[in-house]
Amino acid sequence: MVFHSYLTIIIPAILAFAVTVITTLFLMNYMFESGVTAVDHNKRNSPTLPSGCGSAVAFGFVVGLLTYVFGSSFSFYISYANLEYIFATIIAVFLISFTGFIDDINVKRQTVRTTGMDDTRKGLKQWQKPLFTIVGAIPLMAINAGVSVIRVPFLGAVNFGVLYPLVIIPLAVIFASNAFNLLGGFDGISTGSGLIASLALLAYALIYGSYTGALIAGVLSAALLAFLLFNLYPAKLVPGDAFTYAVGTGLVAAMILGQMEAFGVIVFMPWIIEFLLHLRKRFDVTDLGKLQSNGTFRAPYGKRIYSWTHLIMNLKRCKEWEVSLYMWLICIGFVALAFAMKYLALL
Repeated sequence: MVFHSYLTIIIPAILAFAVTVITTLFLMNYMFESGVTAVDHNKRNSPTLPSGCGSAVAFGFVVGLLTYVFGSSFSFYISYANLEYIFATIIAVFLISFTGFIDDINVKRQTVRTTGMDDTRKGLKQWQKPLFTIVGAIPLMAINAGVSVIRVPFLGAVNFGVLYPLVIIPLAVIFASNAFNLLGGFDGISTGSGLIASLALLAYALIYGSYTGALIAGVLSAALLAFLLFNLYPAKLVPGDAFTYAVGTGLVAAMILGQMEAFGVIVFMPWIIEFLLHLRKRFDVTDLGKLQSNGTFRAPYGKRIYSWTHLIMNLKRCKEWEVSLYMWLICIGFVALAFAMKYLALL
C-alpha cells in the first residue's frame, strides 16, 4: 500500500477523532440537562452521569467515512475503497446506533429494577434488542457484501453461497452488536476493549492488503480513542447502547468487507465467551461487583462465573480501573492468538 493511500485513511481518522471529541462534549451537557442519565454504582457516592453519549462515536465514525467519500467524489485522490461498501457501512452504523439511542433515552423519573439493581434507566426488553438490531444488517445484506467463501479454522475454505448475505451477515450483525453490549459496567472496559479489537483489525488489514477493511477499522479506532478520553476511570459519562451497538456493527463491517472473518472471530472471542457466560443465567446478569470499604470489588455471585468480570474479581480483589485493565489484557491475548493462528496458516 503506497504512502498516498495511507493518507486517505489518516485524514478521515483525524476528522473522526476531532468530531467525536466535540460531539461528546456537546452530548454530555445535552443529555444531563435532558435527564438522560444513569447511576454509577461503582462509586461510593453513586453519582449520576449523562448517559447515551456513545452516539458521538457513531457520529464521528460516519463523518470520518463521509470525509473519505467526499475526497474520492471530488477526485482529490484515487479511491481505493469500494464506495458502495462504505455507504452500506455508514447506513448500517447509523441505523443501529439510532436503535441504541432509543434504548438509551428510555429513562424514568423514579428508579426501576433492572438486572438486580435500581436505576433510572430502564431500556428495551431483552427480547426486543436482537429484533431491533437486525436493521443494522439490512444495508450489508442489500449490497451482497463480502465474499461467500470463508476460510474456517481447521476446516479450510467453505463456500456458503447465498446463505452468506441472507443468513450469516444478519446473524453476525445481530450477535456482534448484542454481544458487545454485554461486556461493560466498569469505566473504560467496553471502550478500551473495542479499541483493541479495532486496532487488531486495522493491523491485519494493513499487513494483508485489505484497504476497505483498513479504512473502516482505522476510522473506528480513531473515534474510539477520542471517546476513551472521557470514559477512562473516573468516567465522565455512560456510553449507552448507541455506543455498543454501533461499535459491534462497525467491527463486523470491517471483518466482512475486509475479508478477515476468520481472524475477526478469534479477536471477537472475548465477547463470544461473554455471551455464553451470560446465557447460563438467561442474561439476567450484572457485570458489576460489590463495592468494598477499601475500594475493591468482590464478585456479585460468589464463585459462580457469569461474566469475564466475575472471573477477574474472583482471581483478585480489584479496584474499578484494574478490572478494566485486566479485561484489556485478555483481549490483547486473543489478538495475539489470532495473529499466531494466521502465522501458522490456521486461518
